[in-house]
Amino acid sequence: MRTSHINLQRGAFGVLAAGVLGGLVAATTALPTASAQPECTASGLSTTLGSVASATGGYLSTHPGANDVVTNAGPMSPQDGENSIRAYFAAHPQEWNDLRGIAEPLRSLRAQCNVDVAPAQIARLFDAMAS
Repeated sequence: MRTSHINLQRGAFGVLAAGVLGGLVAATTALPTASAQPECTASGLSTTLGSVASATGGYLSTHPGANDVVTNAGPMSPQDGENSIRAYFAAHPQEWNDLRGIAEPLRSLRAQCNVDVAPAQIARLFDAMAS
């Protein structure tokens, strides 16, 4: 039973991480190279995503309710998973605000670089790397 829980967590993290990396590829190919600032490179985006992901993981490990709802949303349909997460954070607005604060560097970088990093894009990259 412990193994399946670990595999579920790894799978959920893999999908999240894969989405992030795929977005990096799409985002960096869309960046205008002449005006690219150091933070708008694949390295800068990866560093920001990595720090946000690490801080999010730390936060979720200390907030079991949020961790459970996000973990359990993984095997649900995308709409049901999103609805479950929205319902949880609507009932726990401080946790939502905390996570938004953690994600602020990513939001700032996305606005500064004028790119959008989508989890599905990153998932495709991880799938390609894993095969």
